[in-house]
Amino acid sequence: MSPSWRAFRHRNYRLFFGGQAISLVGTWMQQVAQGWLVLQLTGDPLWLGLVAVAQFGPVIVFGLFGGLLADQLPKRPTLIATQSVSMILALVLFGLTATGLVEVWHVMVLALLLGTANAFDMPARQAFAVEMVGREDVTNAVGLNAAQFNASRILGPAVAGILISAFDLSIAFLINGLSYLAVIAAYLAMRDDELRPAIPINRPTSWAQVVENLAEGTRYVRQTPLVLLAVVVVGLAATFGMNFQVLIPPLADQTLDVGASGFGFLMAASGIGSTGAALGVAFARRARARVIPGGAIVLGLSSIVLAWSASFPLSLLMMGLAGAGAISMAVTANTTIQTAVPDQLRGRVMSVYTTVFAGSVPAGGLLMGAIASAGGAPLALGIGGVATTAIGLGAWVWVRRIRAAEARERSAGLASTAVTASGEATLSTVRR
Repeated sequence: MSPSWRAFRHRNYRLFFGGQAISLVGTWMQQVAQGWLVLQLTGDPLWLGLVAVAQFGPVIVFGLFGGLLADQLPKRPTLIATQSVSMILALVLFGLTATGLVEVWHVMVLALLLGTANAFDMPARQAFAVEMVGREDVTNAVGLNAAQFNASRILGPAVAGILISAFDLSIAFLINGLSYLAVIAAYLAMRDDELRPAIPINRPTSWAQVVENLAEGTRYVRQTPLVLLAVVVVGLAATFGMNFQVLIPPLADQTLDVGASGFGFLMAASGIGSTGAALGVAFARRARARVIPGGAIVLGLSSIVLAWSASFPLSLLMMGLAGAGAISMAVTANTTIQTAVPDQLRGRVMSVYTTVFAGSVPAGGLLMGAIASAGGAPLALGIGGVATTAIGLGAWVWVRRIRAAEARERSAGLASTAVTASGEATLSTVRR
């Protein structure tokens, strides 16, 4: 098999990939439909930010505990449980919307419950990748996962936009609910004897032990320069530059005047750029740290142009570039962490990453939603773009300093080895 697709050598990963291929299209359909529903119910983009807080806020509160559980519990049953909860929530939203009973507080409550399920699903799913394919293929698997995730952003939003225009919002929620059956079936069909589970940590028996286990993961992040860079840069860039679900609905509706279908195609354009970037990371032999700041810079600059664009074709192009920058940054950060972290710490370290990444979304969504409510979506996009560009430039300097420090350590190590070898040679000569 071509090295570019080496993760597909593993049967369990093929099942996972197939189930996700169906489920993620439904997920993106729901994201588009939910944003449009909230905008139609309230007419205020600030509510989009509040829903983002409800959906991603629980990750901040429970994300680290989700990582601790991911290191304690078998990941496959955990993921079956979290996906089942998400399916039920989607079907409830379908029922409320189809019957015309839905109100914005319903969306808020369901988003809060979905976020709570995701707080436990995300670290377990991130850490599960290496169990399916092994450390040697994890970079390829993570890249392919991201490519698939973003390819679904092409089909899901485009289909959702068409369905919303032609039929009714509720159909998107129904399709999403049913799509979870595919990924649940994939988990059920996996073979335990082909997984590579890490040795589970001992279950804490006191609050002090819980705190110590959580601290162990955060300590590793703080003490490992490249991992710390990946977490910090992605968290800041997500806060200021990755607020498409909040800012693109009012941009499409009020600035570009392209309606629901145009909104769907703008999100699909972001998916095209994201998919190409994710495949580039997947096919690379190894993750390169400089892609993290480079992606942030591309995201920031394209957001600035998008903010001042009155042309739909130009906006589509900028959405594609923004998606490429965001995902090249995020996927490279993910693979950098996955390949660095010890197996017994993977769940907790990945929970730090997912907590910061997903937790940045509500903070940024609320901030940018408030700016858009007061001054319009273009202003919020412009401010976010400038901030993200500055973050990327700062991260570029940070990467260069890390690499310089590593080079000095290698030089010191080589010098020490040379001195040791010289001393041994001298001692041998004296003995002779």
